Amino acid sequence: MPEPEKKNAELRITGMHCATCAATVEEALSNVKDVSKAQVNFGTDTARVEFDPSKVSIRDLEQAVRGAGYEVANREVVIRVGGMMCATCVQTIEAALRALPGVVSANVNLGNEQAYVTYNPSLSAVADMKRAIGDAGYQYLGIAGEMSDEVEKAAREADLHDKLMRFSIGFAVSIPLMVLMWVPLGIPMQELAYGMLVVSTPVFAWVAYPIFRAAWGSLRNKTLSMDVMYAMGTGVAFVASVMGTFSVVLTSEYMFYDTAIMLAAFLMLGRYLEARAKGRTSDAIKKLAGLQAKTATVIRGGKEVEVAVGDLAVGDIVVVKPGSRIPVDGEVVAGESYVDEAMITGEPVPPLKAKGSRVVGGTISTNGVLSVKAAKIGRDTVLAQIIRLVEEAQGSKPPVQRIADVAVTYFIPAVLIIAASAFIVWYFVLNATLLLALTALISVLVIACPCALGLATPTAVTVGVGRGAELGILVRNGEALETAEKVTTVIFDKTGTLTKGRPEVTDLVAAGVTEETLLALAAAVEKNSAHPLAQAVVRAAEKRHVIPETAEKFDTLAGKGVVAEVLGEQVLVGNRALMQDHGVALPAGLDARIGAFEQDGKTVVLVASGGGLAGVIAIADTVKETSAEAVRRFKGHGIATVMVTGDNRRTAEAIARTLGIDRVVAEVLPDQKAAEVKALQGKGEVVAFVGDGINDAPALAQADVGIAIGSGTDVAIESGEIVLVRDDLLDAVAAIELSKKVMGRIRMNIFWAFAYNAALIPVGAGVLYPFFGYMFRPELAALAMAASSVTVVTLSLLLKGYIPEAKKKDPR
Repeated sequence: MPEPEKKNAELRITGMHCATCAATVEEALSNVKDVSKAQVNFGTDTARVEFDPSKVSIRDLEQAVRGAGYEVANREVVIRVGGMMCATCVQTIEAALRALPGVVSANVNLGNEQAYVTYNPSLSAVADMKRAIGDAGYQYLGIAGEMSDEVEKAAREADLHDKLMRFSIGFAVSIPLMVLMWVPLGIPMQELAYGMLVVSTPVFAWVAYPIFRAAWGSLRNKTLSMDVMYAMGTGVAFVASVMGTFSVVLTSEYMFYDTAIMLAAFLMLGRYLEARAKGRTSDAIKKLAGLQAKTATVIRGGKEVEVAVGDLAVGDIVVVKPGSRIPVDGEVVAGESYVDEAMITGEPVPPLKAKGSRVVGGTISTNGVLSVKAAKIGRDTVLAQIIRLVEEAQGSKPPVQRIADVAVTYFIPAVLIIAASAFIVWYFVLNATLLLALTALISVLVIACPCALGLATPTAVTVGVGRGAELGILVRNGEALETAEKVTTVIFDKTGTLTKGRPEVTDLVAAGVTEETLLALAAAVEKNSAHPLAQAVVRAAEKRHVIPETAEKFDTLAGKGVVAEVLGEQVLVGNRALMQDHGVALPAGLDARIGAFEQDGKTVVLVASGGGLAGVIAIADTVKETSAEAVRRFKGHGIATVMVTGDNRRTAEAIARTLGIDRVVAEVLPDQKAAEVKALQGKGEVVAFVGDGINDAPALAQADVGIAIGSGTDVAIESGEIVLVRDDLLDAVAAIELSKKVMGRIRMNIFWAFAYNAALIPVGAGVLYPFFGYMFRPELAALAMAASSVTVVTLSLLLKGYIPEAKKKDPR
């Protein structure tokens, strides 16, 4: 018996820290049955494994490595695939790709016609995937991103034109043939049949060729696809016609030439309409990709040179002229301009960028020339990361997709059984004519359609995720969409999420002087301090255009405040203890005001000048403008609200009262926030955590849905399942509303897909004939099949115009 052919795989191992780690991985791999040799090189972080591919898969090897506590780094590729029509096409391509020895996982998205493949390059290459896709009967259209927009558009237009020509010619020939069958011409039926055979054969072969080619590819891969059923339906109609023409078993009354061509034409019409609709599902990605600059003006050798963006390097100085897109993420080193960031942040007002400002690629310099030092280029830019995240999310499958996947597995065998049963019952049991039995058989084969079922989820996810990106809501995957819809409790971090994250002056109470004088005295002293409260006073003076005098003899008194001389008078800025030490009495009635401020969680700063109290300044970390509205809307959706913070309880509860938050958890450390999330999950709550993604990482990871709130272009893409580009809490509400809308549309799509098949397959089988004498014509069955897929895709496309309630302007 010949020795089985062995394969050699090279695995890139991550997480090894010493030689003992390497030995552990090596032992784990060696213990896998049918692995003949395993060697781990700690220096290169690689493992070379010799194994029998007929008994061991690359997935088994990876499982062994993970079981030992380490990870395997694989490559990923997104491949564009042409010729897919239904959910069984997806299963066929996934099976063909997974059969390759180096493929770890393969997920195909019917909606955007892409295959997402994780693979080991030492065992399988992209060329192998190309061959597998071709052998399965589909078209390999290249790696996503490698084709230019123009080439991709030309390929799509050529495909649409081909479908248009096939169904147009099909109808142009089949309709006259149908007329000939009904209009008496005085020509003997036999002669007419020969003439129809001559006219129909080349047209049928050309119009139906894509269907039969795909059917053959499926059968060769031992799978049953819808193309197999359609080929059977149209094939039975055409073969029956040929047999009738030559009087082989059947007579000349079995003339289905017109039906066979019209069936194929309707199928091609459905595919044409479906392809046009599907082409619009990825518009959001195309818009984002269109924001990327193609060329850049860079300083080389002291001169301005125009180069392709791919030729830029980190550290290059890029010159951006008015109206041009910024090609890199970086820092402005010269010039100033208002930069339109609306395409990234959604903010309509362009901010001013000057020396030291950060800018991101894809934004537009509106009125000035900027010199930008490149910090991130190509795939590392914020825009590229956003595009990548949206593409990956569009390719993911939410758990609800499993319903469709399971249904499709049983669908085609069930339809074949129903079609065969309809023929047997009508012809052998009910003694109907062979013509009626064949009509029922063909109608069932053609009307059944899992295509709508296969398109229900991916088209809605693709359009929904793309719409989210346009609204500044980046959804990491389909599972996050499904979970977000079920959220029962939302937990907010306080600082930087509900509040602005820096103290601001909220109240001024002057005693014997004007508010401007009070602020001028305090700012004159505080501008010498780096304390956050001091900076708040200085900012307040600047906002009111108050110019402080110069302070002298500045001194800090630990735990009490600061002292300095302003215009020859001693000025004290601090707490009650500082005032008592210097014999400054508080005026009657002021105690109550101070107590009220402190009750509201504000810090009170007392200011004295010339031995008497000049006034009181209240300072607090102010609440963001949209926080109260966001909390109100969350509660309107029936979601409980909780605030967790490391701040003191009195301050936290004051802010919670202002915003209407249900519960407060105060004085907790960052790692304790995750414990609070876990405690709520233990009570059966589905928890969303909203934080800034900086010190909230454990809580964001623990939550069922982590929502990281960004700050414009400075957004941490990796920080949560849902990332908000804008620093606006209403976008967190919008994310929940978007998830509800998308999941609702998916359920609607699945319902209509099931309802269509449940209602029309029995009609195709002839269930109405005994009662109404009506038999569904095969041509109408093909039209109904096409309509079902187009309906589902159209319903998904309606999401393109969806605006969450939280994003609509309040008419009040």
